[in-house]
Amino acid sequence: MSIVKATLNNLGSVAELFDLYRIFYKQKSDIDGAKDFIKERLTSEDSVIFIAFDGGNPVGFVQLYPSFSSVSMKRLWILNDLYVKESVRGKGYGEKLIKQAIKFAKDTKAKGLLLETAADNIDAQKLYEKVGFTKETTYFYFFAI
Repeated sequence: MSIVKATLNNLGSVAELFDLYRIFYKQKSDIDGAKDFIKERLTSEDSVIFIAFDGGNPVGFVQLYPSFSSVSMKRLWILNDLYVKESVRGKGYGEKLIKQAIKFAKDTKAKGLLLETAADNIDAQKLYEKVGFTKETTYFYFFAI
């Protein structure tokens, strides 16, 4: 198992995984759209993507988006996307990707790493708590549009 920070050299692998991720969330497959989207993120440096390999095979990724905390005057990272191929789930790839994201947040001296998940995504919640995340109970999140 290896995890690397994605570059344009990994575009095909990340796009394939990103397309599978979107399909998991009930979206239609759009590999060309996935390639365009990921290429733009990497080219513009809008996000940081880590990709997990089993040998030379891409099996998962995590994508982080930057944000900021005005009060603490520090960067935050949002763990927006995490996906591991079904065929290798339960083998530790998700945990390793999350730990890489946490390490990256620490290495960049960020205030922290945020994520959200569905209330019924119990397996993911267990994994997040296992690696050190705590469920936020102090704040409410609102969404518009």
